Amino acid sequence: MIVSRFATAQEAQNAFYKAIERADLARMMAVWAEEEDVVCIHPGGSRHQGIDAIRESWRQIFARGPELKFKLVAERTVPGRMLSMHSVIERITNTRSAFAASFAIATNIYVLSNHGWQMLLHHASPMPEQPINEEPPAILH
Repeated sequence: MIVSRFATAQEAQNAFYKAIERADLARMMAVWAEEEDVVCIHPGGSRHQGIDAIRESWRQIFARGPELKFKLVAERTVPGRMLSMHSVIERITNTRSAFAASFAIATNIYVLSNHGWQMLLHHASPMPEQPINEEPPAILH
């Protein structure tokens, strides 16, 4: 088991995306807070709550080995003393596919614990297609 202490929420975020790109389950789980309140929602997927459910979801994703590359676009951070919220657009490419990149909108929330900064929530959704010069539609919910 890899135990990491991240001094900043940004360090935890960098480790999260590096773990995905390497398909490294141990490093992925080192980012997450080991609490039953943690939540992970993959693009187009269901809600996984609790560390065991999240571990299993990543194990299934990583079963094919490293194949995803991420570039974060338009990252916005709302830092706090105990919580840090990161809103990003993920540009995702599959190294085994000739298809164009896909985009997802993600929210990552980190908490400062006795173990440093750790992830509480990752929620990613496919980004709706829209012309480049068009304003995003207003969404109420």
